[in-house]
Amino acid sequence: MNATSAASSPLLPRIEIESAPQPRAAVIWLHGLGADGNDFAGLVPELNLAGCPPIRFVFPHAPSIPVTLNGGYVMPAWYDITGTDLVSRQDAAGIQKSERAITALIEHEVARGIAVEHIVLAGFSQGCAMALHTGLRFPQRLAGIMALSGYLPLADRFADERHTANAHTPVFMAHGTQDPVVVVRRGEESRDALAAMGHPVQWHTYPMQHSVHPREVADISAFLKQVLGAATRAA
Repeated sequence: MNATSAASSPLLPRIEIESAPQPRAAVIWLHGLGADGNDFAGLVPELNLAGCPPIRFVFPHAPSIPVTLNGGYVMPAWYDITGTDLVSRQDAAGIQKSERAITALIEHEVARGIAVEHIVLAGFSQGCAMALHTGLRFPQRLAGIMALSGYLPLADRFADERHTANAHTPVFMAHGTQDPVVVVRRGEESRDALAAMGHPVQWHTYPMQHSVHPREVADISAFLKQVLGAATRAA
């Protein structure tokens, strides 16, 4: 696997890892609050990618901003958080700003020759929120969305703003049953909201806190094979 660092303006700075030369699919993976693109880059070698086409994994770095919940401390964040319940007084402007930056990354992969239907948008925690928000509003069909240990932000707007292009895109949702940061109830509420609108959600729970479980890694591998296998068949 080849890893590179990319900082092409105006795109977000990012780490890129290719599972093999000449990738025909891409996974854009968004980190959580206070982390950066390195957070999940090390997971790629642990994934069983047999049956998948060559994949370019893109791990962008969120900009550093003051986070109200953490006393205004400046840290990498996709948007501001004002309360522990995560859903009151949400930073709509910040979420939408990050949505535009993530959309630009998707469009960049398409410009590099990756078919949009072979792109997976993934995220953990706050990155999960952005993956759900951005992916389900994106005007072209993606291969899939991986939503790890997070929730659907701006849920009251979702029914009006979601795009029909991704109404049937597979959504992999995973959550720890003992998560103290994003409580499992928040994930369940998001799952139920998506399912009520007909989105095909695959729901997984694991005996963990706010982290990644070994069984979850295997399930992520299976999901990538499921949604990206068409890229292999089409080659």
